[in-house]
Amino acid sequence: MIKYSLVLVYFFFTFPAFAVSITVSSIEALQKAISKAVPGTTIILKNGMYKTKADIEINCAGTKEHPIVIRSQSIGGAVISGKGGFNLVSPAANIVIKGFKFTHTASHARSATGTRFCRWTRNIFETPGNGEYLTIAGDDHEIDYNTFQNKKEMGRILAIRGEGKQVAARLHIHHNYFYNFPDQGGANGAETLQFGLSGLSLSFSNSIVEYNLFEKCHGENELISVKASGVTLRYNTIRDCPAQFTLRHGNYCNVYGNFFFNTPGLRIYGDDHNIFSNYFENCSQAITIGNGGAEVADGAPLTSHDRPDRVLIAFNTLINNKKNIVLQARQNGLGATAITIADNLVQGGEEAVVLLGPLKDGSWKNNWLYNVSSPGDMPAGSFKNENPKLTKDKNGIYRVSAGSPVIAAGNADFKVVTVDMDGQPRQGKWDIGADQYSNAKTIAHVLTLTEVGALARGIR
Repeated sequence: MIKYSLVLVYFFFTFPAFAVSITVSSIEALQKAISKAVPGTTIILKNGMYKTKADIEINCAGTKEHPIVIRSQSIGGAVISGKGGFNLVSPAANIVIKGFKFTHTASHARSATGTRFCRWTRNIFETPGNGEYLTIAGDDHEIDYNTFQNKKEMGRILAIRGEGKQVAARLHIHHNYFYNFPDQGGANGAETLQFGLSGLSLSFSNSIVEYNLFEKCHGENELISVKASGVTLRYNTIRDCPAQFTLRHGNYCNVYGNFFFNTPGLRIYGDDHNIFSNYFENCSQAITIGNGGAEVADGAPLTSHDRPDRVLIAFNTLINNKKNIVLQARQNGLGATAITIADNLVQGGEEAVVLLGPLKDGSWKNNWLYNVSSPGDMPAGSFKNENPKLTKDKNGIYRVSAGSPVIAAGNADFKVVTVDMDGQPRQGKWDIGADQYSNAKTIAHVLTLTEVGALARGIR
């Protein structure tokens, strides 16, 4: 009898009797179900058109094992328009928002400060008006397989915020599709992804932004604007976006394994970043080193264009870009210091390097040039000029082929450079450029629409 009672107690606490599924067909019923939700509750909104008069507030909490799921009957089937969207407020935790199409007024989808471990997945965002599509200020959230499309007015598509001087921490932003954000006339404040703010920039986020596809997004001159420290941005594909991927404020970011096509490439400010194993093709400019307007480490305002210091730019492949590596001009600029430019492969385009400002204590070594108009400001002795014998793969990507002279010609001096652009490990003797000639398993490639966004194939 005692043993039987213990089994019942174990069953009660392991498989909660309150785990239920509720189907609703109105905003009022949805809000009521949310207010009563407990760990394990799934709330399904029937397919249809729903118009809100105010935000749908969520302040309940699930658990890791038993989250509270709020979802559309089918992906994109429940459309929420009107004045309000989902507003997750403290102490909301372990909440999943899944499968909705949001056409309500902008700036009404958010996870506020104090929220944790919530997930926005397989939603379609197309919210009109000035403001943000989605704002994340809490910690430990996941934003995955969403489609953010057709933004026509000012504001950010995805804005990452924080609390006090601390940016949101430990976020995982992956497999999202960002599409069609036309130029907003040159005004500031229309980034596709703004990660942080200048006042948060010295705080560490320890977040990962990976496997996202950006197509035809302009908004303003910055496509991605990172204003935080300790962010990893990897394995993203940026295509036909006339705006730069910018490390604007902050330090210690890692940018690797990204594919850039027909964009203004990457621009760098701040200290101690690692830029490696990226692929740039047909860009108006590939890698831009910012010319510092001030030095934050010496007390300059956080809003400054902080001088780039101790940045590693290594093992990148640059193919047929109009401009390759440029240190930009600035009147009375501080330039950059201690930049390492090593083991990069540059094929085609204008000068390999153009320095329009001072570079102090730069380190140049073992780069590989071919068919560029000239080395430009790349110092003699820091490069070899020879055909690397690259070949195009089935996706049109220039890769190292058998017999290429860049195989095993790289330096293995940079311990941070652990993988190539395919996520294959750098082992043994390293190859110059972004691609390691290897039979190891690949974990990254140029992304297509079928792999990302709310309608990605093979995702439940």
